[in-house]
Amino acid sequence: MAYTTIDDPTQYFNTVLFTGNGANGHGITGVGFQPDWVWLKSRANTESHWAGDSVRGANLRLQPNESNAEFDTTSNSYPGVSAFDSDGFTVGRSDAANANNQSMVAWNWRAGGSASSNTTGSIDSSVSVSTDAGFSIVTYTGNGTQGATVGHGLGKAPAIIFVKGRDQVTNWNTWHKSFADNKYVTLDATYALSTDANTFPDASDMTSSTFEIGSASWVNGNTKTFVAYCFAEIQGYSKMGTYTGNGTGSFGPFAGGTFVYTGFKPAWLMIKRTDGANGWTIFDSVRDPFNIVGNQLSANSNSAEEADASHHAERDFLANGFKLKGNGNDVNADGANYLYMAFAEQPFVSSNGVPTTAR
Repeated sequence: MAYTTIDDPTQYFNTVLFTGNGANGHGITGVGFQPDWVWLKSRANTESHWAGDSVRGANLRLQPNESNAEFDTTSNSYPGVSAFDSDGFTVGRSDAANANNQSMVAWNWRAGGSASSNTTGSIDSSVSVSTDAGFSIVTYTGNGTQGATVGHGLGKAPAIIFVKGRDQVTNWNTWHKSFADNKYVTLDATYALSTDANTFPDASDMTSSTFEIGSASWVNGNTKTFVAYCFAEIQGYSKMGTYTGNGTGSFGPFAGGTFVYTGFKPAWLMIKRTDGANGWTIFDSVRDPFNIVGNQLSANSNSAEEADASHHAERDFLANGFKLKGNGNDVNADGANYLYMAFAEQPFVSSNGVPTTAR
């Protein structure tokens, strides 16, 4: 059996940088595919994140760092992602998506294009899915019932799920495969691991066909609408794991910080401490094409990009994982627990047995 089924990860995930022009109809190319989920952030400005997807439709804004309900930006003439194109997307004049003369980053994922009906769970859903890449975008209407199930289409158990209410103010409630029953974290906040029996009540019921939700209004409010971004692990392409920090920060060739094996050279990495009130830090290989990787954005914050001049959150991207070089609480405190989500630039070994090289 081949090590990986995805030799070219850029066909399913890619990061692009562009300079905003502050005008409607700004076409961004170079993604390499038609994206289904586009996550945008101004690097230089204090602006909220912007998330648009092809299932909910163009111009419908959600903000990963905010609990705000979905907003149709065409109504105020400041659209964000106004189209999903064959090699990228089109943005409007919103400062959060296209600030004039400002450097922007866009993280792009490919699902399955147009959504299809899924009746596998006790709640019917609409699903755009790529089983090859282990990613689905799911929309559903809640029924307020404890233990309801929603079809996700992945064909294997999800490793991480982000659920956001569309028509109400809710947090981005997040489940990870390492969590016990009743546990969750919040993407738009710094909260440590939380407990609630009505959010994600039973970890064993996150199956190859459905995910389970409780009766809480923020994941299953009766008649309320929701979107869920679901990811399964694909060897050589994606990994949603955990690690324990060792508090060691050193910067020589034999730096003693924690090493985390992913099975690929990372292109994108997001980390969250789960036993402390720390933020979600995001790094990628396009903003940092060479080691050390230190330019960070925070999923839970509207802050501009930080270069980590204090070296507390730096790391190297290696051929088979990443190595922490700082000892900051966000990424590598001694004995602290972390979850991470990563996507590949290149698999450690291609399908024909060719190993990748280090940076």
